[in-house]
Amino acid sequence: MWSCITDFFTYETTKSVVVKSWTIGIINRVVQLLIITYFIGWVFVNEKAYQVRDTAIESSVMTKVKGFGIYNDKVMDVADYVTPTQGASVFCIITKLITTENQVQGYCPENENKYNCTEDSNCTKHLKKTGGYGIPTGKCVPFNDTVKMCEIKGWCPAEIDTIKTTPMMEVENFTIFIKNSIRFPIFNYTKGNFLPTITDDYIKKCNFDMVNNTYCPIFRVGDVVRFAQQNFTKLADKGGVIGIKIGWICDLDKSDDQCNPSYSFTRLDAMSQKNAVSPGYNFRFAKYYKMENGTDYRTLVKAYAIRFDVLVNGNAGKFNMIPTLINMVAAFTSVGVGTVLCDIILLNFLKGAEQYKAKKFEEVSDSPLDSQRNGLYRSQLSLRHNESIMRSSDSGAFSIEHYS
Repeated sequence: MWSCITDFFTYETTKSVVVKSWTIGIINRVVQLLIITYFIGWVFVNEKAYQVRDTAIESSVMTKVKGFGIYNDKVMDVADYVTPTQGASVFCIITKLITTENQVQGYCPENENKYNCTEDSNCTKHLKKTGGYGIPTGKCVPFNDTVKMCEIKGWCPAEIDTIKTTPMMEVENFTIFIKNSIRFPIFNYTKGNFLPTITDDYIKKCNFDMVNNTYCPIFRVGDVVRFAQQNFTKLADKGGVIGIKIGWICDLDKSDDQCNPSYSFTRLDAMSQKNAVSPGYNFRFAKYYKMENGTDYRTLVKAYAIRFDVLVNGNAGKFNMIPTLINMVAAFTSVGVGTVLCDIILLNFLKGAEQYKAKKFEEVSDSPLDSQRNGLYRSQLSLRHNESIMRSSDSGAFSIEHYS
């Protein structure tokens, strides 16, 4: 117990020992150089750790589509093929339509092969399930002169969506106008994807490309699909989702004209290309009408479309003294890692490890008698006589020559 108490009330102080060894000296300087290079090259230059960064970008996106196409001998304009019509950051351009006209509420047969029947008992198994196009009634009714189908209650006649149609190929030449405004709230910094030099004449004539017109806000649909490395014909036939990514990486320590958007394009539903079940992108909507007798009827439309998602991300940085000081302190502290590594090598792997231990660790008691009795004023391990030991002019510093 007394030994534990005396060990607890002890004090450790640093003792400087100079080790003159080529091996350990080179290791020490190489480690320090690597640490300093890392902090200067990566932390300060590449990562700009001297800046405060704002990643909470605020963004608004407005879009417009222009172009005319022909589908089923009808001229299609923006109101016909773009949905939704608000000009939001997510919109669809319809490329193919399958319509079922004059549907009314009533009873009619299903049209899928799995609903084939010969008697009502074949249809009762579907009563607790959702039908393909309505609610099953459990009855077996004629579909045509030779085939019977299970009956449903819903919008009739039931949709037939297996009809083969040709996509509207003019979509490839449609244009998308994207207007993007961003704000970094920490710095109250705002900007848009229009350069100050852009004029109305330039916007009417330009089309975005990766080389010559990187700041033109007009995007040709065919170019966007090509930038996303997709085949337009296949995409128009089955539908799909294309991402238009706008990145804002801004260094606010530089001039304002250095903060500009960068664009990238990708297929967001790439997994659907590899899946035979529900490939591509399609959706349904209906147009409702009313007969003279008050009966409601509708035209059901199954639309295949290319959906565009405009995604905005980014961050901004600006010099601030607090992160600069924090990272400088971290850099100076990390330099000490070289000392720890060299101590490990000296104490365990070098030939003169015992000498180093003798000079590095020394016990001193505040009782003179104990010190004289136990020799605590001397090193616990004596040095060899043939090794040169020099005491430096600084108090408590020793120099050990160990060249080999």
